[in-house]
Amino acid sequence: MRSTFLSRTRRWLGASALALLVAIGGVSTALVMTSEQATAQVQVQPAAQIVPPGVAPTQGFADLVEAVKPAVVSILVEAQETGASGPRRGQPNFNFPDLPDGHPFKDFFDNFGQDGNGQGGKPQPRKFLAAGSGFVISADGYIVTNNHVVKDATKVTVVFDDGDEKVAEIVGTDERTDLAVLKIDGTDMPFVKLETERSRIGDWVVAVGNPFGLGGTVTVGIISAEGRDIGGSSYGDFLQIDAAVNSGNSGGPDFNLKGEVVGVNTAIYSPNGGNVGIAFAIPASTVQQIVDQLIKGGTVVRGFLGVSIQDVTRDIADSVGLPSPKGAIVREPTPDGPAGKAGVVSGDIITAVDGKQISDALDLSRTIASKAPTTPVELTIWRDGAETKVKVTLDTLKEETADASESAPVPPAEVAPAKSSVGLTLVPNSDGSGGLLIQNIDENSPAAEKGFAVGDAILEVDNKPVATLDEFEAAIKGVKDKGLSTALVKASRDGQARFVGLPLSE
Repeated sequence: MRSTFLSRTRRWLGASALALLVAIGGVSTALVMTSEQATAQVQVQPAAQIVPPGVAPTQGFADLVEAVKPAVVSILVEAQETGASGPRRGQPNFNFPDLPDGHPFKDFFDNFGQDGNGQGGKPQPRKFLAAGSGFVISADGYIVTNNHVVKDATKVTVVFDDGDEKVAEIVGTDERTDLAVLKIDGTDMPFVKLETERSRIGDWVVAVGNPFGLGGTVTVGIISAEGRDIGGSSYGDFLQIDAAVNSGNSGGPDFNLKGEVVGVNTAIYSPNGGNVGIAFAIPASTVQQIVDQLIKGGTVVRGFLGVSIQDVTRDIADSVGLPSPKGAIVREPTPDGPAGKAGVVSGDIITAVDGKQISDALDLSRTIASKAPTTPVELTIWRDGAETKVKVTLDTLKEETADASESAPVPPAEVAPAKSSVGLTLVPNSDGSGGLLIQNIDENSPAAEKGFAVGDAILEVDNKPVATLDEFEAAIKGVKDKGLSTALVKASRDGQARFVGLPLSE
């Protein structure tokens, strides 16, 4: 398995798992009393008391594993990458130690074999072997695995449980969800299906895969949580499971008791590179959507709304009179994007799409990404203290190539700074972009608690542009006149705008 992970102490490792969901039965006990005891002792059960069912012992997982194992495969990858630095990626045949940063032997193993004498030299393309897991989803040989397993592959070999090997073609990959589809030649091949009814937290899972090159390994756990966001993924909606999964398990399936795939394991959380009982799987609903597109066209096409967004905090909700901190607030519409053309403006809070409530910014990203381009959607928006509807026709999301152009330094303002009523010392922004620059912050003020920093630009207050201290104070007074105790402030740092709910002192 190949690893691309976050940090020395927080490391995400690719992982696969065969998962099994076990039904919960019931066992109950009863207290027997005489009639005298019954009249003397009255048992009162609270109306809201939760009475969970008892758990019946299982008969084991052997029958299930025996049934599905023929469809679970090990994936061996031959690949080539340029650059001589960095750790080797999942290669069970070599067993190089996975050492932490700072270890005295880390550089030695990372650079081993890069040039004839291990000293400097021009980086050369390096061939390596990697291993992962996957599973067959059709009788004609389509196989699902992780994108990171087959990335940069020059040859992919699929190994079945009976030892049969076949060379596979990469049909398509999707980096955003870390999924890939392979194809091998064959007919009447054993295959498994994705679940149609989503499993629940607490259901059993059984992992079968190829950890450390040990194909056909089975481990058992439960679904620990759902809706996990790992590594800042804008499109993930991961299941968390506690089945033991390790390097090489990437791309393997998670099954329920019916032998249906509930998820595809893609990562684990581990401070040491090994299993600690926290693994993450892509749910079957996402897998189905992505795999269908990859098989049909080799790529994934997503809907594009055209807004930069952030979560709605309690302070932001209070500042605009929104009853609960739900939804995603629009920082800026994309120039010429679908939302901007339809009338969506900065400061709008999107609370629902086609009547489905939006909980936060990640939920909105997932919802829009799940829809096809040219799809018309109805946005429910909170604006100026009231709810309104906006209809938008989605465009096609294109892979962005960010041009990180350095902004020119801002010259010192030549206007005398003035302290505002909220603990911010402000000066007009002299670079021509408008707003007020923060020159100082009262450390005991709510503004300091909310994360404002010297150099931030205050662009708007209560959705009103402010370029002078008088405009700033007038906007603050307007918020108080509305009976609100929190002001919605639009600020900018390093060219990135964001909204902050600023509590106002009495």
